[in-house]
Amino acid sequence: MNPFKRSIACLLVGVAGLAGILSAGCEPMEPVDVYPPYPPTGVSTATGDDFIELFWSDNPDPDLAGYNVFVAPQYEGPYALIGSTREPYFYDGGARNGNLYYYAVTAYDWNGNQSTYSTDVAYDIPRPEGYNVPITNRYTVPATCAYDFSSYRVTGIQDNNADMWFEYVTGGYFMVVDQDADIQDMGPTESILDIREAPTTGWSPTHDAVLRAGHTYVVWTWDNHFAKFRISELSRARVVFDWAYQLIPGETLLKPVPRTGTRQGVLAGRVENEQRRRGDR
Repeated sequence: MNPFKRSIACLLVGVAGLAGILSAGCEPMEPVDVYPPYPPTGVSTATGDDFIELFWSDNPDPDLAGYNVFVAPQYEGPYALIGSTREPYFYDGGARNGNLYYYAVTAYDWNGNQSTYSTDVAYDIPRPEGYNVPITNRYTVPATCAYDFSSYRVTGIQDNNADMWFEYVTGGYFMVVDQDADIQDMGPTESILDIREAPTTGWSPTHDAVLRAGHTYVVWTWDNHFAKFRISELSRARVVFDWAYQLIPGETLLKPVPRTGTRQGVLAGRVENEQRRRGDR
């Protein structure tokens, strides 16, 4: 029989069930999978210096082939494909410090079916960071007692751009900021990465903080940027710290927690932060 006519015959007798198919010399047809996998859930981010990491929950579909990762400048999109992966993890090495990135992830199976976008609100802002930076005691070596986060450099007490400086006085170690800036001790941490966002209250009324090894501190700089630093070494002569600095003025994100929810919830939070930043400090 002509192959085309045979295919038509097989389709016609298919309504008769398996016996009709076999009597017509046809082989049973395998069903075509047209069902996409479930969209990924639990999407979250971790930021670094010129990179962002993405994490999400492993998809349960048995025919899962992989994931596609998309990025956009805002939650509404448009989203552009930046890579694919077999694991529930993606490293975006193309992210740049000071830029806001929104992410969405889809899942696809071996038949090419692709899910809809993940609905988790996942966004991040990479920021510069540094490690093992020493500054000296103001009263012994004033030329190297201060730090300027905006230029990532050790500087002196006479530098008007300095964001903070180290002092040792009898009985205590202090980090001091300008009267137009704020500082707060966030307590002991295992890593500088443990502090994810700048606080909204609790700033030091004296514009200084007692230093303790292993503690992380947040600074609200005189030019409206947020930074954090963690003390790794402390002595009368110097202090050594790790740091991270947010390039976007007024942006509180230093390393955000995993964020889920609706677009309206995210925008409401941003409006609240902006209103707070415009108020009295």
